[in-house]
Amino acid sequence: MGRYAAERAMLGAQPIVVLDDGAGRRVRIACHGAALLGFEVLRAGRSFDIADGNRDEAEIVAHSGSRFAIMVPFGGRIADARYTYDSQVQDLQPGVAGPDRGFRHGFVRGTDFEVRALAADARSARVTLATSAIRPRPGYPHAIDLAVTYALDAAGLALDVALRNVGDGDAPCFFGWHPYFRVGDGMADDWDLQIPAQTLIRTGADLIALDGAAAYVALDDAPALDFRESRRIGDHIIDQGYTDLDAEADGRIRTRLRDPDSGFGLAVWQEHGVMHAFTADTISRSVRRAVALEPMECMANAFNRPECADAIRLEPGAERHFRCGVEIESP
Repeated sequence: MGRYAAERAMLGAQPIVVLDDGAGRRVRIACHGAALLGFEVLRAGRSFDIADGNRDEAEIVAHSGSRFAIMVPFGGRIADARYTYDSQVQDLQPGVAGPDRGFRHGFVRGTDFEVRALAADARSARVTLATSAIRPRPGYPHAIDLAVTYALDAAGLALDVALRNVGDGDAPCFFGWHPYFRVGDGMADDWDLQIPAQTLIRTGADLIALDGAAAYVALDDAPALDFRESRRIGDHIIDQGYTDLDAEADGRIRTRLRDPDSGFGLAVWQEHGVMHAFTADTISRSVRRAVALEPMECMANAFNRPECADAIRLEPGAERHFRCGVEIESP
């Protein structure tokens, strides 16, 4: 590797951070939403961006498609924007009725994060982006401090996310990341996908998991959505959560995306939680030209799932970390 560097820059009027390894890998991160914009790597001797992120300042502000969104204090949807926590019914959209109700992906996609630390040395380039924007609001009477550390090193790009409860009572919260990755210039149909899960999370038409045990289906019973063995995506439309994930010997769970023609691929890793895969069929641009591989600490609508109660609970003064990232797997 070359000499690592970490510096501030601008994309139009939007402040960004650039991490560089001096040998062909370059990461750009927007301070708005702490969202990854690009991750350039060498592919067949040329620079190739594996990240299908926001392209300009307008897209950064609009965050359409939640590209590389940091999702806190919850990821995915909350059914009817309502949940019950510690016997208290909470409504995230008071006064809103009918089809306009709906809340997803947390509160920080439109938040300007501060650069708390920025450094580089012989082994890595790092930035910590932090916000205290999660404070009591309708439907969420809690206070969470959030810090997201991105680190570029020889292994790839790693995220270390810290959630700290700075309120007076227990708070429900969990982390999710919404990256869109590509392994070629073509369509996702031609790429191979592998998800090391044993169980599919079954949802209704509203993309909310079914109640109780009906939400969990062994992949032996859902062959069309079974990607335990790497196989071509083809014309499958995927917008599914997967759980009961299998870790490899180093403790990391790896979901893999690969271009079979070139052999170029990547692995999205996490240490626990669930994986949500989305073939980008309903986004406003680049339809099926990237695949969202979303490491999540808990499943969507976890605030309404009794089996998730312990995992989402954070006591006053406590801090919880979630770690995930992406590795390049070149031939």
